[in-house]
Amino acid sequence: MKIKIILCIILVMNISATLFSQSIRRAETEAGVDSVWQGINLPQGYTGKDVIIGITDWGFDYTHPVFFDTTLSHSRIIGVWDMFRSQGPHPEGYDYGTVYTDTADILAAMCDTSNVYQYGYHGTHVASIAGGSGGGSKYRGVAFEADLLFATFLVNEQAVIDAFNWMYQIAQSRNKRLVINISWGLYYMDNLDGTGRLSHTIDSLTGLGVVFVTSGGNNGDVNFHLGQNFTEKQDTLRSQITFYSGSHDSLWGQSISMTNSPNTSFQFAIQYLNGENSVIGTTPFYASAGNTYIDTFAVFNGDTIIYNLLTEDADIDNHRPQARLRIKKGDYKGKICLLVTAANGEFHAWNVAELTNDVGNWGNDFIQPVKDSSWTAGDTHYGLGSPANINNVITIAAHRSSMMVNNTLTGGEIASFSSFGGTIDGRIKPEISAPGVSVIAALSSFTTTFSGTVTAKVNFRNKQYGFAALSGTSMSSPFVTGVVALMLQANPKLTPAEIKNILIATAKQDKFTQTSGQERFGYGKVDAYQAVKKALETTHIAEKTSHSLQAYPNPCRQYITINNHDNIPLRISIYNIEGKILNTITIDGNNKQIDTSKWAKGIYLLKTDDGDAVRIVKQ
Repeated sequence: MKIKIILCIILVMNISATLFSQSIRRAETEAGVDSVWQGINLPQGYTGKDVIIGITDWGFDYTHPVFFDTTLSHSRIIGVWDMFRSQGPHPEGYDYGTVYTDTADILAAMCDTSNVYQYGYHGTHVASIAGGSGGGSKYRGVAFEADLLFATFLVNEQAVIDAFNWMYQIAQSRNKRLVINISWGLYYMDNLDGTGRLSHTIDSLTGLGVVFVTSGGNNGDVNFHLGQNFTEKQDTLRSQITFYSGSHDSLWGQSISMTNSPNTSFQFAIQYLNGENSVIGTTPFYASAGNTYIDTFAVFNGDTIIYNLLTEDADIDNHRPQARLRIKKGDYKGKICLLVTAANGEFHAWNVAELTNDVGNWGNDFIQPVKDSSWTAGDTHYGLGSPANINNVITIAAHRSSMMVNNTLTGGEIASFSSFGGTIDGRIKPEISAPGVSVIAALSSFTTTFSGTVTAKVNFRNKQYGFAALSGTSMSSPFVTGVVALMLQANPKLTPAEIKNILIATAKQDKFTQTSGQERFGYGKVDAYQAVKKALETTHIAEKTSHSLQAYPNPCRQYITINNHDNIPLRISIYNIEGKILNTITIDGNNKQIDTSKWAKGIYLLKTDDGDAVRIVKQ
């Protein structure tokens, strides 16, 4: 059973429009985007033309003038899939949602329907940063001549996978490169070390040339992570769980996701303390071993604690035990604490709000109810959820743009909310940072949920359309998505790996990146101008076939032959493009033939335990 680790959209909709407001233009000047547009010392100016930007989000206004060309004569939206709109037509190959690919139909639909954010605005703002034309305003996006695809997706893993594949199919049909922006994150999708089904899908599409860019999350100022290296002398971890203190229509409680080192079990319980910090009672300890779901309650000192838990013994991809504990918020007189025991292993837990609509995303502190060594407080480290922790995505932090105030340069520091990396398996993430504080971009004219300040308005076809300043890694991610589109226009043959490497190699360093370090900035701040220059200088070299694993013929029809040149036993897992595992086999150095006649037409990934992979096309 695949555990759903935690429900926390890092949507990255923890938005704080604070301090001085910045337009996209100031951010673009800092990153050199305007120099790319002008083609300074370049063969030409680059604007994202002939590249497709895909946005997976909620709250799209299809009629907003920023999604038209710069002359405001035609829409650049080439397709929308609203999975919440039930009347159809469905996309080819799918049996749900409504898809429009004709401009007249898209404009007639006007916006995506009410969803988890009712009639929201987040998707419009994000898409405007990546590829908005300005719509007659000065707030122009980075790749303002790119084509656009919008997917309003159901909040589940399969819907995300379907959205990615749908976008890829459209890009293929138009023979154009595709970069997908993900300004959201979920702690229950995939594993917290970046492995799992969503990761497999991203790996497969990355191998086919799709570039993925994602927000890093907005929990950088919250001590929502709890960690301990267990030994026989440190057999119990104790910490108090804090609950979201605000009001929210969809609030249910808190969700605690937990994992330990591979093949290393742990046990956990809830403990109740009174106001004097005396222990009133403890629930039974629950083991991570086994695949278990329990929905129950406990009564302590007149308080009824409602909770449920889901455990998984060892995930198929990373062999880590995992558990998710959800506790309903109540007017508790006492304190709710987490106890964890393990003989060994590197244990991690995360505490986030749990909403009934599946999109809770903000972290809450673990604290010490008693200030002594027997209790542990949380920290801000390892703050990335999925897909920000997946290897084949480019994960983006947020910083404040620099500006001159009274002849003094201000700004440039990391945004306090920008989540800390790296990953629990030791990788450096986020890769880079981009402007993400008070970024002015388009608002949906259909939103029923925006309560902030409208910064500017334009009139288009006898209707007023607004712009507003929002903050979050939701805003920094599409900035880099737009930069990737500029790079792909400059050099359409770049592989996703080359794009990531160029962004890393050209990232800017300054006193802020040096002070805050890789945990916050990754390798530095995005430099669009140098990235495009490097892209133009890069000669594409096709990826070499794995030395240890080969499969042929490719494409295949009835059989494939797998050859392991290293002549040692290899465990190979076979996945389809949606990330579903079909089979696991072990081979030695001899050729092994696999019958594929019953496989559906499509793309498959053959992957070894150490990460070696071959992609097979079944005709």
